[in-house]
Amino acid sequence: MRKKIFAPNSFRSLRRMAIQALAVCLSLLLITAAAGGDPNEGDTSPDIPNQSSEEPRTILKNKGRVTVFIADIDGVIGVSMEEHVRNVFSVAEKSKNALLVIKLDTPGGLVDSMSKIMSMISDADFPVVVWVAPAGARAASAGAFILQAAHVAAMAPETNVGAAHPVRVGDEDKGGSEMDRKITNDLTAKMRSFAEERGRNVEAAESMVKESVSLTAREALDLEVIDLIAGDESGLLNALDGRLVEVGGRLFEISLDDHETARIEMSARLRALGIISNPEIAYFALLAGVFLLIMEMRIPGGYLMGSCGAVLLLAAAYGLRVLPVNMTGLALLAGGIVAIVADLLVGGVGVFAAFGIGAALLGGLMLYDAPGGELLRVSSDLVIAVTITKGVIFLIIVFLASKALSRRPVSGVEGMKGERAKILEAGGKDLMVLIHGEYWRVEPIESYLMLFPGDEVEVVDVDSMTLFVKPVKKSLEG
Repeated sequence: MRKKIFAPNSFRSLRRMAIQALAVCLSLLLITAAAGGDPNEGDTSPDIPNQSSEEPRTILKNKGRVTVFIADIDGVIGVSMEEHVRNVFSVAEKSKNALLVIKLDTPGGLVDSMSKIMSMISDADFPVVVWVAPAGARAASAGAFILQAAHVAAMAPETNVGAAHPVRVGDEDKGGSEMDRKITNDLTAKMRSFAEERGRNVEAAESMVKESVSLTAREALDLEVIDLIAGDESGLLNALDGRLVEVGGRLFEISLDDHETARIEMSARLRALGIISNPEIAYFALLAGVFLLIMEMRIPGGYLMGSCGAVLLLAAAYGLRVLPVNMTGLALLAGGIVAIVADLLVGGVGVFAAFGIGAALLGGLMLYDAPGGELLRVSSDLVIAVTITKGVIFLIIVFLASKALSRRPVSGVEGMKGERAKILEAGGKDLMVLIHGEYWRVEPIESYLMLFPGDEVEVVDVDSMTLFVKPVKKSLEG
């Protein structure tokens, strides 16, 4: 009987095949795990947003009524205006749904105050709109920087923006000292930074600093320096409704379907300080105050001129304290005033006065050429006109007053001196004269002089009710 025998080679082949199949399965599992567990998933997925995409993030919408705060910045950007803007932001921050509209009209101002206002806008957690208005307004110099810092930059028709190149005495448009170039580069970088952040035309914004370019509202919109043009408040709000703005890295949709308007006015104190801190007003007050004090000392007038001069000097002192002042310019201004006064005291022929007016003029032009005042626009024509006009008027007034003081009095006791009259018949031992409708007793100014009735005499001195006289023409009887 034959036995069934299993071939060893066949058994080994089966075992090898099983091991290979197991290895293939393990390899597939490892590949699947390395791919993330889902072999059908690709490298990108429509369900996962691309972080590098420029598509907007989650849009935050206003919930409830929106309060639109409107505040004016009208005048020089200085310490008082900076405090006003800080008060405005403080009020707006207390509202849950705030939209701040800054109505801007400025010729420029201090770099430090401008930078702080720009920082307030940048740090705000609500949209800030800067609107250059009304027609004829301007956002010059420092105002151009504030406009670029806004989340929404708007202008009214017939307005302009630009001319933001730093100004210094002796500065040329594209030349100047190394310090001038550093200041220009620093301000250019600031302008470029905000233009890039707000998605505006960087090159056009830079040209306002580097080349002192000034743009109309239409030109600014065409060059994408601003976002919109609006002629009035209602037009501005209509243009803002539904607009997307990025504030603090978050995207806001401005919804003005339900809104109220609130105006924030500058306080009377800040308004007064703003007038005093205007560089042209401070210069005017300084000159007027000094001249009035000099006139009070030269021509006493019941302390009226002195009091007014002191008040003007105090106002000028505050204005110069908060403004960047060049000490060389201040010294020239003081020296010019001293020269004018010296000409009056020594009775000169006007040489010192002419020199003084020239020194005061040069000092006035240099007065605000100091660090921090690079964007401060002061009218040189106004400084020249004020200096020359005040100098001439001052000289004329002092000349006329001095002439009036040197004139002989025509009334009162002092007015009796120099008067002539005839001695009347003596009614007793006293001789009398009739002057100004009054009878006066007369005596000779010198004891050796003899007086007789009918003599014509001239009054030399007055003592109580007695006139001391000298004979001018003797009578025939005498």
